[in-house]
Amino acid sequence: MESSLDLEKTSCAVTLSDMELFIFPELLYSLVLANIMSPCIWRWRNDPWFKGFETMRPMKKLQRLKQYIMNTYVFNLDLDTWGLTTKQRETARFRDYFDTETLKQSNALFGYEGDKYYFDIDIRRHFGLDKYDGDVIPYWKTETVEAMNAFVHRPGYSSAAGECVSLATLYAAALFIVAGIPLEDIFLMATPLHSQNFVCIEDGILTNNRRIVTKAMWVNGTEISAKARRALENERVTIVSHNSGHIHTVYSQACIRKDAYTRFTAALTAYLQNDLTPMIVCNFIRHRRDLQKCFQIRWHLHGRNAFIESERVFSYEMHSPFSFTAHTRAKLMEEIDEESFHASPLPSRIVLNDLEEYIKNNHVCVNDVDSIRKLRNQFSSDCLSADIALENLLKFCSVEPRLPVATDKIFVQEEPPIQITPSMEREDIIRHLEALRGNNTTADLAFYAYRDLGRTDYRPFMKAALERNPVSLAAMEEQPLPAAEKTIREFTDVSIYEEAGRLAQPDEVWNYKRGDGLEKAILFANVLHFKNPEGPITITIKGSTATVSSPAQAASFTTAKGLPDQRWDL
Repeated sequence: MESSLDLEKTSCAVTLSDMELFIFPELLYSLVLANIMSPCIWRWRNDPWFKGFETMRPMKKLQRLKQYIMNTYVFNLDLDTWGLTTKQRETARFRDYFDTETLKQSNALFGYEGDKYYFDIDIRRHFGLDKYDGDVIPYWKTETVEAMNAFVHRPGYSSAAGECVSLATLYAAALFIVAGIPLEDIFLMATPLHSQNFVCIEDGILTNNRRIVTKAMWVNGTEISAKARRALENERVTIVSHNSGHIHTVYSQACIRKDAYTRFTAALTAYLQNDLTPMIVCNFIRHRRDLQKCFQIRWHLHGRNAFIESERVFSYEMHSPFSFTAHTRAKLMEEIDEESFHASPLPSRIVLNDLEEYIKNNHVCVNDVDSIRKLRNQFSSDCLSADIALENLLKFCSVEPRLPVATDKIFVQEEPPIQITPSMEREDIIRHLEALRGNNTTADLAFYAYRDLGRTDYRPFMKAALERNPVSLAAMEEQPLPAAEKTIREFTDVSIYEEAGRLAQPDEVWNYKRGDGLEKAILFANVLHFKNPEGPITITIKGSTATVSSPAQAASFTTAKGLPDQRWDL
């Protein structure tokens, strides 16, 4: 570890904040590999839930895996878990590595707000930051699978939890370990405010937090698909990460294999393209409540035509077992009170039945100019909203992903590839990754993300521990040192990382109120450093004892982490 860049980057592999992932994009895949090395997900294969898994089709496997994750994890994105930092602190930290103005154009918390959507939701209010000074931003650290599982020990939680990047990296590892999907078929996508995976099987699968979205689901108009669509409709993709490397929208060099990126781009684009069908029209109107006012529905009542606002029909649908699809439409319409219908067509509204019939009899290709012109002419209206509705209907069918542009990049493959397969055992995978460490940056960083102090230098871990763990410090800020030590000693003497040599960061120990003695010593060292930043601090490991010492106070804790005798000067 010869340079400050190496120390900064390796320490970032420990804390894995959103900001750090943006600056050092190789960190995203390092966490995938750390989760693959972890014994936690490998144990899922022995769960009765996955009995007979090997005989299932890939899509069936994904559905089962999705339900397991749904049952086990909840989505968490509060500001209290990993604490807050400031724009000034983060820009000063990365000043030598990244241009601040470029950062503002690419990162949501530094000024970038994407399309109009983000101005509409008011980004700081949306995330609860409006109660803080405008320079305050969250750390939003990406959790390892162990930290996700440990949420069951946190007050207010009854299950495991994680934020979007944590769930994306968990999904990638689980797809590989449990579902047997090759890493070559899994691509991670990061946008300024979200993280999703795209899996190249069948017509494509999008993972979105805990759920998966098929190509058919992408255009089904439900709330689930609306949430999945939000990032790709409104944000540009800043990072695409793969086992062959990554590509970043800002950096000129791309280390992802070019043919892999070409395959991903084509597959994702095809997934997001759908021909206009009567079913998709209905799904669109269900999806866009704000545009339902542009449509009306014609229905036959007592031998004559009657008309009703589409928003009334879809309002009924929300509380009915029947939906406005071809199979159950009649049953839904029978539930609507007759007085809700009008005897004459409503002015300036498109008659949905006519639009469906036209699309049924005329192939409408959303990318064909002539085809779209004919559609617009057929359903022209003196109502501006109707024209807007047609325009948005076409966008609903065809989303153009804003990906890093391949022609703007220099593709460089300087490092040997990560070649692990679903047929390999966990121990063989760890050996393969360890053999790559000297020549593959992502493989090396994976061991720092894995928190293995038996295989990594202690300095990056301790740099992260003393600089980026504000939650425990805020909680013990007013406590005298003896009281802080007593508080820490009362925590359960069990690490969230079950294996020897693997250590939790101070805020993980604090949040889950548990830790091995060495982890408690590191937490206490963080408190000592906070109260006296200039004072020397040492941690000495000797046998089963970890001792933290400073001029202010010393304390010893019993450790079972099995690290060799050593001294850390902090």
